[in-house]
Amino acid sequence: MTPFAIAGVQMYVNALEPNTDGMIQRLDILMARFPWTQMVLFSEIAPLGPLPKFSLPAMNEHIEKFQAAAARHNVWLIPGTMHETAEDGRMYNLATVIGPDGSIVTTYRKMFPFLPYEKGVEAGTEFCIFDVPDVGRFGLSICYDIWIPETTRQLTSQGVEVLLLPVFTSTADRDAEIAIAQATAAQFQCYVFSINGLGSGGNGRSCVVDPAAMVLHQSAGHEDMFPIEIDLDLVRRQRETGMKGLGQVLKSFRDRSTDFSVYDRTSGADAYLNTLGPLEVPHQGSRAGLHAHLRTSEEPEKNAPTAKPEPGIAPTMGKTISG
Repeated sequence: MTPFAIAGVQMYVNALEPNTDGMIQRLDILMARFPWTQMVLFSEIAPLGPLPKFSLPAMNEHIEKFQAAAARHNVWLIPGTMHETAEDGRMYNLATVIGPDGSIVTTYRKMFPFLPYEKGVEAGTEFCIFDVPDVGRFGLSICYDIWIPETTRQLTSQGVEVLLLPVFTSTADRDAEIAIAQATAAQFQCYVFSINGLGSGGNGRSCVVDPAAMVLHQSAGHEDMFPIEIDLDLVRRQRETGMKGLGQVLKSFRDRSTDFSVYDRTSGADAYLNTLGPLEVPHQGSRAGLHAHLRTSEEPEKNAPTAKPEPGIAPTMGKTISG
C-alpha cells in the first residue's frame, strides 16, 4: 500500500464577498491538526461564490494566494471552482489543480453545466486527468458531470483511480447525488470524493466512497474537514478480481461484444431524446411531458350540462377535474 491522504473541506460560502482568505485559514488549521494530509479538495464555487458577476480570468490574485498556500504546506490543492472569463469573453466553470510546489498542474472546465439553471456558463470539452508521482492517477469532474456516466467512463478507461468532485448542491436532489456517487464508485471501481459547501455554497453532506461503494465518511450540515487515507492497491486489486471477487466491470466493458449506436449522432438510435422538448426551466402549472390537454375555466367541456353547485358544496376554483 502507498499511503495517500486526501482531505475534503466543507465550509460556509459567502455569495457577496470573497471566501479565499477563509479557505486558506481553514487550510492552515487542517494542516496543523492533520499534518499527514497530502491533498486538499474544496467545494464548487467556494472562492468567490455562485454569482457569475464575480467571474475572473483563469489566472488571478485568488489563484496566486492558493498557489502560495499549497507551496507553504507542500500539498496538492484543488480550491473548488471559479467562474472564468475566457479571452473570447465566454464564461466557464473552472477548477484548478495546484501541485505541492505551488505550480499549476492542470485546469478543468465543467463539461456539463447544470442547465437550464447554470445559465450563461459554456461547456468545457477537455477531460482532466493528472498523475501524482508514485501514487496513482486522478480525474477531476465538477458536480453535475457525475450525473452523465460517460464522463467517468472516459476518465476510468484511461486509468483514473480517484474521482475528485467539487460540488455545489443546495437542492433536494443531494440524496440522489450521494446515491450516484456510490453507484459510480461501484460501476467504475474507483474512489469518489464528493465535496459540497454550505450557505450559498450548498447544503453539505459531503461524502467519500470507496471502490466497493462503501461510504467512508459523510458530513452533516455543519463545517467539516476530514482527511481520508486511501488505498489505491484496493482499486487495482478490485479491478483485477472484481468487487468481493465478483463483478469485473471494467474488463467486462473492455471485452464487450457490441458497440453502442446511441453514441453515433447520425444513427437515429437516440430519436426518442428529441421528443423530450427543450432544455428549459419548468414554469408554474407546466404540463410538459404529460401530453394532455388541460381545459381552463375559459374552455368548458363540449356538450356538458350547466349545473349549479349543490348547497354546502363549494365549486372547484381555477381548474376542471375530469375522470
